[in-house]
Amino acid sequence: MNKTDRLLAIVLELQRKEVLRAEDLASTFETSVRTIYRDIQALSEAGVPVIGAPGMGYSLMEGYFLPPISFTVEEAVTLIIGTDFIEQRFDVDYGIGAQTSRGKIEAILPESVRRETSRVRKTIRLLSSGEDVTWVKEKEYIVSVRGAILGERKISFHYLKRIPEADGNRHSFRVVAPYGLVLVKGSWILIAQCDLRKEIRHFRLSRMTGLTILEDRFKVPSDFNLNDYKPPDDRNVRVIIQINPDIADKVRESNNFYLEAIEEHENRLLANFRVRQPDELLHWVLGWGADVVVLEPESFRIRIREEAEKMLKRY
Repeated sequence: MNKTDRLLAIVLELQRKEVLRAEDLASTFETSVRTIYRDIQALSEAGVPVIGAPGMGYSLMEGYFLPPISFTVEEAVTLIIGTDFIEQRFDVDYGIGAQTSRGKIEAILPESVRRETSRVRKTIRLLSSGEDVTWVKEKEYIVSVRGAILGERKISFHYLKRIPEADGNRHSFRVVAPYGLVLVKGSWILIAQCDLRKEIRHFRLSRMTGLTILEDRFKVPSDFNLNDYKPPDDRNVRVIIQINPDIADKVRESNNFYLEAIEEHENRLLANFRVRQPDELLHWVLGWGADVVVLEPESFRIRIREEAEKMLKRY
């Protein structure tokens, strides 16, 4: 990065983070602290109102704002496609914001960049999953959940679990402190502290009904960071399935969450899965019919056989 680009980048960093130490800037731009001192001096001489506070760092005078000078074609395409994604996968409020943002970005682009951006964008397309019943429900609940997260209010809802309890019941009522939303393989997942389980749990918005924002308040723990959060991996059961080589590509494309590897062993293909309980793969296995065979565990082989016998009785 040359000096001119670095000076502009320093101003943009100060606009974004308000106060930064010389050491922080040196680390960001991979240069020496002495160079940062000289850059700050150059900015001051150029009329940029940089304020230095001993022991704290540098900041810009309140009210000073430097708009972006320009976007490259790649930067402009990235931003505009980003607004397309927001419009498709977020709620109505953010969708409207995405539309207006896209218009503002396009308006400030030089004619040559706007023309080239339009040409590149015509070669890239994002396809949504459509306005199916599941997505309509998610879109409706995103607004409420997002409001509860920002307002630090607990929520309650009825939840349909994927795997039933020992008594066969899949329904439960939950009160949770919502910490954040995560988009996983096209589905919105709520990360929340569950009052019932007394721990952080994950809930699909598509499986919620009767969602209500409560008056009860909560505080997100100071040591919780959604970007750093990694759920515990409790998938301790290994399932091995033999697959017909003719459908290997389709199995890979199915993008099953539990699939770890597909390997060739003695002229046969074996798919390795890790699950919490084998029933999480029940419908996936049955969906492939005779093209897949469960090898282990034996208990899951028996479970598949019993289900197949039930199906046979219906035909």
